[in-house]
Amino acid sequence: MTPILCFDLETIPDAAGLRRLEMFDASLDDAAGVAAVQAARLESHGNDFLPHYLQRVWVIGCAFRDHEGFRVRCLGDQHGASDAEETARLKSFFKTIEKHTPQLVSWNGSGFDLPVLHHRALIQGVPAPRYWDQGEDDRDFKFNNYLARYHSRHLDLMDVLAAYQNRAFAPLDSMARLCGFAGKLGEDGSKVWQSFLDGKGESVRAYCETDVVNTYLLYCRFRMLRGEWSAEQYRSELQVVRQSLAAMIGDAACPLRGEHWKRYLDAAPALAGH
Repeated sequence: MTPILCFDLETIPDAAGLRRLEMFDASLDDAAGVAAVQAARLESHGNDFLPHYLQRVWVIGCAFRDHEGFRVRCLGDQHGASDAEETARLKSFFKTIEKHTPQLVSWNGSGFDLPVLHHRALIQGVPAPRYWDQGEDDRDFKFNNYLARYHSRHLDLMDVLAAYQNRAFAPLDSMARLCGFAGKLGEDGSKVWQSFLDGKGESVRAYCETDVVNTYLLYCRFRMLRGEWSAEQYRSELQVVRQSLAAMIGDAACPLRGEHWKRYLDAAPALAGH
């Protein structure tokens, strides 16, 4: 089977980059400097979210499915956001693509995650020849590559379901819950920067992993929708996911993660055991 990689980023403002670009007073610390830039952007743009190239990659959540099973994890063991730590995460992500050439699946990956990865890979100098190939090395990539919006090697599920119409975009949390999955369990991605400042990396990683599981489950449902799977195959795959998540509940090495998956399964009627 072709490996499947669902991915999601959690990002924070690139305080070092903002300082390098002299976008806040040099006397301010990172937290105060970012707050000043965000306040200025809120006044000028109506929101305080910084452009893609000024988003530093803090967490990359991945749900990976191949013939060996279903796994969920965040890339990189570091909890900081230095250049070296961000570079390690980027290298790990693109190394997975180099090794497996997976089917990439995301929710709004075309609009946010991939542009952030592109800019940050350029800034940190992370090569990824397989990812960037458009037929120069592999002829098949001329007709189906990771970069083209209407190619399927990267499937932005939100974009496809909306028929590529921005006005029809739907939130991941809402769609997951409407389909009987747990959604985001009340977590809020807008609070990631504060979580970083507070040293709450584990909770953000758990939140990000929930996002990629929701994305994978919606992708499974989509495969049934387009006739690739039967209803029985779909139900069977849901049980594979359920068993994989249940196996992490008793993880003594990371009790927070185990508790998170217990909450997730309790809130997901579509994953109820049969």
